[in-house]
Amino acid sequence: MIKTGAEIFVESLLKENVEVVFGMPGGALLPIFDKIHGSKLKFVLTRHEQGASHMADGFARSTGKVGVCLATSGPGATNIVTGLATAYMDSVPVVAFTGQVATTLIGNDAFQEADITGITRPVTKHNFLVKDVKELTTIIRQAFYIAKSGRPGPVLVDIPVDVQRASCEFIWKDLVHITSYQPKFNGHPGQIKKAVDAINKSKSPVLYIGGGVISSGAEDEIEVLSKKTDIPVTSTLLSIGAFHGQEKLNLGMLGMHGTYWANKAVQNSDLIICVGARFDDRCTGKVCGFAPNASIIHIDIDPTSISKIVKVDIPVVGDAKSILTEIIKTVNSKENKKWLAQIAAWKKEVPLTYDGTKGLKPQFILEKISEITKGEAIISTEVGQHQMWAAQYYKTTKPRHFITSGGLGTMGFGFPAGIGAKIGNPDKDVIVIAGDGSFQMNIQELTTASLYGVDIKIFVLNNQFLGMVRQWQEMFYGKRYSNTCLRKTKNCPALCNTPSDKCPVYVPDFVKLVEAYGGTAKRVTKAKDVESAIKTALAHKGFYLIDFMTDIEENVLPMVPTGANLDEIITRLA
Repeated sequence: MIKTGAEIFVESLLKENVEVVFGMPGGALLPIFDKIHGSKLKFVLTRHEQGASHMADGFARSTGKVGVCLATSGPGATNIVTGLATAYMDSVPVVAFTGQVATTLIGNDAFQEADITGITRPVTKHNFLVKDVKELTTIIRQAFYIAKSGRPGPVLVDIPVDVQRASCEFIWKDLVHITSYQPKFNGHPGQIKKAVDAINKSKSPVLYIGGGVISSGAEDEIEVLSKKTDIPVTSTLLSIGAFHGQEKLNLGMLGMHGTYWANKAVQNSDLIICVGARFDDRCTGKVCGFAPNASIIHIDIDPTSISKIVKVDIPVVGDAKSILTEIIKTVNSKENKKWLAQIAAWKKEVPLTYDGTKGLKPQFILEKISEITKGEAIISTEVGQHQMWAAQYYKTTKPRHFITSGGLGTMGFGFPAGIGAKIGNPDKDVIVIAGDGSFQMNIQELTTASLYGVDIKIFVLNNQFLGMVRQWQEMFYGKRYSNTCLRKTKNCPALCNTPSDKCPVYVPDFVKLVEAYGGTAKRVTKAKDVESAIKTALAHKGFYLIDFMTDIEENVLPMVPTGANLDEIITRLA
């Protein structure tokens, strides 16, 4: 059957079982949008291409499916770069399609031309420039296969407008084979045996799990292995929700803002079993001081991640679920009573806590959200202090229910990602935890939430500052709050470092703004009103924002300073 490139595009996405595409039209995409019109392809019109890329990301993280976004050439394409970089750092399967000027104009600085394949090469798993319509079907098939197989990641397909108009026979092949790309699935039996022997001999082991556990669907295997061997589990930011086993075995998050006892356990362990994590600097602290007495097993599907940052003793390349299944078969059942008693003592020594006697505390709000939802809501966070408090105090009970930008730390991610998560999970509660600074970076997507009837809840922890930067300025720069106060005006004293009730009125008024976009909003200033406000929001049909006016100078603790060992953890400020 003869079809145009635009028709092939739509038909191919339907055959890939794409449920929704996020994006915006433009001149270089007119043939494709003409064929989307009236097709079975569901399209969500966003108000900025960056928002579209984050929605595709949130959809992918929360469903396990490939997220898809579409942007026009030039500035439309460059607007999705931050979204692609975010997905790349966190290994999220996204396929981004961009329009391009005609093939005859490429390289001539044509109107709205940008070398998007060159620009995105460092932040995509792979990218394609389609030069012939006959290649289009195969390239789309390969793009989806590459994005979701092996270590997942974003793939970009750039389609010139004349390729969209050209015609050829549409041939769909069910199987995809790429000679140069063959991800390794099964672990080497010899390496698996070494790992089992090391686990059997260990006295103070720790399972250190990352986002690869969720990508692989290996949550059950982690729980079985942990229970069989009595090994405690610590999670990275991206694996929150992957382990919800017995409390005595769940150490929570490790690293810069991880729990005291998780960091102490890692530093005093004799064996680290790393599964699907990459030893990010926020987890390891100073690399040369990380787990100084431990041997390290590293299970990862990406061979380039192994010994990249921390030298490991037993590498096992392959799929986490497959490898853990083999380990469970032969590893000995055992108890680690002495080791777990030591961890319990550390937990009692420095529990997660805060002073609830002054102001409205963000930690209290997160505890209440967790209590009311029973940890079963999908949480999508922006980036900053609120993100860390959510990781610490919201007790996520399921995988793919904690959506956050880890590696890139993208402010402006959480709100559009939450929209994508809600569209992918219409029957689940989706709550965006935002800071007042991050939320404003893609605030225009309130229109998308409004016009598409997205039943999403937005809880802004409003401390009137770029809170995490302010915290660092307080702790390491003598409390010189340089350009982090979001109430700052031209009339403020140049060196004002003491927030007070005399400060200018905060702009914008989030309640009025949300109402202007057709939503419902409420401001909360007192702890006694938190629970009822959350329940009211969750019961409301449609998007609803609560502006929680929190304690301005509250800090995220514990904290391991940059360049310090995990042992050098700050648990309180003088």
